[in-house]
Amino acid sequence: MNPLERVPLGTTDVRVTRLGLGLAPLGGLYTPVADQQARDTVERAWDLGIRYFDVAPLYGNGLAERRCGPVLAAKPRDEFTLSTKVGRVLRPGGGDEQDIWAEATGVTPQFDFSAAGVRTSYRESLERLGLDRADLLHLHDPDDHFEQAVTEALPALKSLNTGAISAGMNQAPMLADFVRTGELDCVLLAGRFTLLDQSGAEELLPLCASRNVGVIAAGVFNSGLLADPRPGATFDYVPAPASLVDRALAIRRVCTRHGVPLRAAAIQFPFTHPAVTCVLVGARTPDEVTDAVAMAGLPIPAVLWKDLRGEGLIA
Repeated sequence: MNPLERVPLGTTDVRVTRLGLGLAPLGGLYTPVADQQARDTVERAWDLGIRYFDVAPLYGNGLAERRCGPVLAAKPRDEFTLSTKVGRVLRPGGGDEQDIWAEATGVTPQFDFSAAGVRTSYRESLERLGLDRADLLHLHDPDDHFEQAVTEALPALKSLNTGAISAGMNQAPMLADFVRTGELDCVLLAGRFTLLDQSGAEELLPLCASRNVGVIAAGVFNSGLLADPRPGATFDYVPAPASLVDRALAIRRVCTRHGVPLRAAAIQFPFTHPAVTCVLVGARTPDEVTDAVAMAGLPIPAVLWKDLRGEGLIA
């Protein structure tokens, strides 16, 4: 697989590289990120050929958008694909506060899946980015807002005339419900089709394949455990239980037998399902981007997946 190949999302004209850069780490995920380091990270991705970038207002409460925007604004606009997300607006005071962001901004996200909220979120994202459009918009974490997201947010997304519309979630069942509305061009599935969690394959991925809905697989390291399995590593943004650490270590032992780094297997595993169009990998340094591109392009023997299944380590 060529991770830098550009392919269409679903039936749309929006094209993404097989490997995209997720920009959440540049919002100061867990630890601060210097502005120059953030810019250098995006520049390295560009220099290596990545042409799909995914961000959100939530990431660093606006910091990730502010940091990546100036870099992308200096690039030819038709040569890259950008996605951001709607469903939260950033306002002073309390809201959907998350303690995973290390840098204070004076604002916090507040859920808003109303039509007006969607339009406001998109307009304010473009202001922070310094760009005139996003190519793809995701409904972001509508878990507790399904009805309003369907009746208000989705029609508002369609009226914005972006190249594609999507929903991004950390669960598969509700994404399948969104796909069944017939309104989505693609979905962003985070952490649910990985070496440690294949629940997305039970219903969502076959449904997307049957309807030509593109799938962007994110969270392929499950927030860290599959990048560096050890006690204290995070799984879905909290410390991983010992049983999952042991399973990740067992997967790594199989990978080692085949001379394959675990990181490469984690990045490439989602492509074992034909519904998956693109994999998003987050990075906070230029070296991490370089590593991700190398791991995404590393040849992996088919027998590795066979052995992982044979040992009961993947479904």
